[in-house]
Amino acid sequence: TALEDYIHAHTSPESELLRQLHRETYMKVLQPRMLSGHLQGRVLSMLTHMIRPRNVLEIGTYTGYSALCMTEGLPEGGHIDTIDINEELSPLVLRYIALSGNSERITAHVGNAMEVVPTLDKKWDLVFIDADKTNYLNYYHLIIDQMPIGGYIIADNVLWSGKILDSEEIKNDPDTRALAEFNKYVMNDQRVENVLFPIRDGLMLIRKIKNE
Repeated sequence: TALEDYIHAHTSPESELLRQLHRETYMKVLQPRMLSGHLQGRVLSMLTHMIRPRNVLEIGTYTGYSALCMTEGLPEGGHIDTIDINEELSPLVLRYIALSGNSERITAHVGNAMEVVPTLDKKWDLVFIDADKTNYLNYYHLIIDQMPIGGYIIADNVLWSGKILDSEEIKNDPDTRALAEFNKYVMNDQRVENVLFPIRDGLMLIRKIKNE
């Protein structure tokens, strides 16, 4: 739409490397809409600059675009662990991490996040959840106790193309139902405060404010 074009025109541009990764993802990879893209990528970069996290966890690497955006705001010594279950994308991800010069700042894991995260044994200052929707709440439970007070979670796709408002979709579609349950749980969790931004497919920004 014209409004979307205006928003993109008035948002700082992505780097040439990110543009290249965007192009290659759309040319070669299934479901390229899963890529964060220009606007969301700039939001992730801006938030990371603001939060200055030392330890970042990303659940759902896809082709690595969002991880590269988040490295832009890492402080000295900051590190990202990113996890994806799709082994086939690994060569593409590792190639772009190398091209970006961030090989020492990003560790790309292949596997099931529910199994990988417990082996990492870190306190997460920032967690970006953008993986299988049916596990969003499981991921949340997995990481919330490993986060310090003041840590942030960003959850993507929480509006699910507006299906989140459709009671039939919630009843019949496991992904929509899982996202509805996730959104409701976060709203009622006294340990956090949250804002749902209508950016692309919905970004939930969650800040941990207490342990119990």
